Amino acid sequence: MSDKPATPTPAGDRIAKVIARAGVASRREAEKLIETGQVSVNGKVITSPALNVTGKDRIVVKGRALQAPEPARMWLYHKPTGLVTSHKDEQDRETIFDNLPEDLPRVMSVGRLDLNSEGLLLLTNDGGIKRQLELPSTGWLRKYRVRVKGTVDDAKLTPLRKGVVVDGEKFQPMEVSFDRQQGANAWVTVGLREGKNREIRRAMESIGLSVNRLIRVSYGPFQLGTLKQGEVEEIRRKVMRDQLGLSAEDLGDTDTAPGQKVRRPLRKPKSKGRFGGPGQPGRPREEDQKAPRGAGGKGRDPRKANSTGARDSFGKSDDKPNRSGGGKRATDPSQSLRRGKSAGKPGGKPGGSTGASARPTGGGGKGKPFSARKPR
Repeated sequence: MSDKPATPTPAGDRIAKVIARAGVASRREAEKLIETGQVSVNGKVITSPALNVTGKDRIVVKGRALQAPEPARMWLYHKPTGLVTSHKDEQDRETIFDNLPEDLPRVMSVGRLDLNSEGLLLLTNDGGIKRQLELPSTGWLRKYRVRVKGTVDDAKLTPLRKGVVVDGEKFQPMEVSFDRQQGANAWVTVGLREGKNREIRRAMESIGLSVNRLIRVSYGPFQLGTLKQGEVEEIRRKVMRDQLGLSAEDLGDTDTAPGQKVRRPLRKPKSKGRFGGPGQPGRPREEDQKAPRGAGGKGRDPRKANSTGARDSFGKSDDKPNRSGGGKRATDPSQSLRRGKSAGKPGGKPGGSTGASARPTGGGGKGKPFSARKPR
């Protein structure tokens, strides 16, 4: 048996990872570009992604020199219905990227929402972050408000909590909560940790219910809050470090010493009960139903109390007067959710482990939100 010295690991990072980090394409898309001969390194075309590169190498992708990666950034985006979550659609339909603000850099979506779904979509300019957040091992719960056609009671939803098989494909158990019946429709809150194609719609059909509205209200610790359709808001870098478990060096921060680590690893947001705890959207808990609340739990500012409490945001008739305020109820459930607040501290900083629940400002300058372009 020969004692051959171990082959040293080449310096640098995989070429596909470097391309993704620069925001040109996702890692998988970068590998396809390499395999089709659209990437060259130091003047030589490569066809295999099994190559490590460093900052000294000159990389050209589709005829353009690869620039140094920008600092990693993330945004919250309220996707309207009728837009495709894709950079290019084969049927030439309008995409979300056609409707983003012009001052936004090239971004990628974390996961997808189908054509007829709406709500929270995370955007990032970093392919590594996109890939990390899409992995099932991340374990982040994604919550949806779902309106279905049909009569619903808690027992009818039991199969979804155990996991169902649809067309030979097994869906993992879901966290499902029946909210209220409204005529021929019913509102249900659904939480899942995987993102298979049209999973909620197909699962509901398997128990005899048809989805006619689907709104994603949170993705892990990040919440839709009061973000209006088509609007974009940037996530603060401190929140990114805390929630993603990345070092300042990973995020490209130049004002922090290289190698400095954050204090907390990637974590799952905590909540009290299945839905409705502080910092979490959904229906309120029984003990909090007497007072109007926002999506973040107790601590709603009494000066802003009106008819759009979390309990009344979904499944209520829009033409009935409010008993407490006299006005009409909110007509769009996706816009009536308020950002989470720390319990007992109206207007205070976000509390609990879900520090990102209060959406940060930013994007178009310090403290200034992006101005959304009107859809065409």
